Amino acid sequence: MPNGNTTDQTIGRTVFPGDDSHYDIQHIAAQTRFVRKELSNRTVVVVYLENDLKSWPAWRRKHGDKLIPHIVNGVTSIFNTDVELVLTGHSGGGSFTFGYLNEVASIPNEIVRIAFLDSNYAYDPALGHNEKLVRWLKSRGDHFLCVLAYNDAIALLNGKPFVSAAGGTWGKSHQMQADLAEAFQFHAQTDSEFQRFTALKGRIQFILKENPDRKIFHTVQVDRNGFIHAMLSGTPKENKSYHYFGDRAYSKWILPSAVNR
Repeated sequence: MPNGNTTDQTIGRTVFPGDDSHYDIQHIAAQTRFVRKELSNRTVVVVYLENDLKSWPAWRRKHGDKLIPHIVNGVTSIFNTDVELVLTGHSGGGSFTFGYLNEVASIPNEIVRIAFLDSNYAYDPALGHNEKLVRWLKSRGDHFLCVLAYNDAIALLNGKPFVSAAGGTWGKSHQMQADLAEAFQFHAQTDSEFQRFTALKGRIQFILKENPDRKIFHTVQVDRNGFIHAMLSGTPKENKSYHYFGDRAYSKWILPSAVNR
């Protein structure tokens, strides 16, 4: 869950005049329906984790990290079968993933994908995050890492910068990629719109949006098929029937009510 959002707002729904705009900025339910269409031989379940502070960074400051693996294990215990787990989140939701990494000695094999949707603010090599990611990525060929970010270091809010060059996702993503480049050979591709860094035949992806107009793309990255790409990157389904940062590929799956998930 991103900072400040409820589960229903994150799920999304059709928005009518006068509605809260938060219902129209992520549409994880509609994007999940798209993913289910593409992965028709799989059962895809999304678990929305909301806390009473509506902020995982604030929750971690209050409670620490020790409970986070128990939360993840509690989710898997719901299912009476083997499951593959994806850890992903937008904005402050990425803090939950790093809290999990802080508490596990190594990332379990059942976690097959980790994705940060403009949410890797808490990345810290001093806490061993890069080492754990490297071991996990090397351990099996079905482990994927996807990092989406934009140049927030030059973005303006009310005419002023709002993150430091190192502390935003632009800086953190470049730091993370450089750290992983000590273990993996990356292919870099840069154009006027993106910086792309890929390794392990696409299993590792950093897609970093350029920002010459100094705009805020924090939620736009999710809205424009970000969750879909986070789930399908590095697979044969990548950019099939959708494009990251393209037009919404999931519009027909947006429903009038967030309750219908």
